Amino acid sequence: MKLLGILKSIFIKAPESPEVSTIAPVVAKSANPTDRRKNPRIDARKGTRVLIIDDSPTILTFLRKMFSSSGYEPLIAANAERGLEMMRTEKPDLVVLDVIMPGMNGFAALRHIRRDPLVKNLPVIMMSGNEQATEQFYVMRIGADGFMKKPFSRFDVFSRIEKLLDANLVPRRLLT
Repeated sequence: MKLLGILKSIFIKAPESPEVSTIAPVVAKSANPTDRRKNPRIDARKGTRVLIIDDSPTILTFLRKMFSSSGYEPLIAANAERGLEMMRTEKPDLVVLDVIMPGMNGFAALRHIRRDPLVKNLPVIMMSGNEQATEQFYVMRIGADGFMKKPFSRFDVFSRIEKLLDANLVPRRLLT
């Protein structure tokens, strides 16, 4: 019931003038990272299993600590091949996948995920240090549910996850 109250308070606001949409102020507020502390963060349920696939030990350590401290259960894979194996055996609720890795890259891994009947409905957030907008477009087109540019902040990570939460606070794909 608390979640419903929060959602109502976000989306049901009196317009300041007849021309202003009731949603416009919310979009502007949430899009500005300096206002992020004014809105409570909605986390996934405790124990949500997040598979992190990245070849960088630094990124793996950073995300593992961040997810652990917020009540998530992080699972780690240092390459895409191992990550694909873990998806089938460990049954994560969410995948955070790097684009640029040696061996199989994130694009190929995402294609494998979306073609595999056992894991195709897993929500996937991709990340990359590449600044190219075309990369983000391509990632979304082949089935990612979110994208983050490196370096990213705690806010960047959890705001992407929050967009994927269902009414039970479980990450779900937006389009299947």
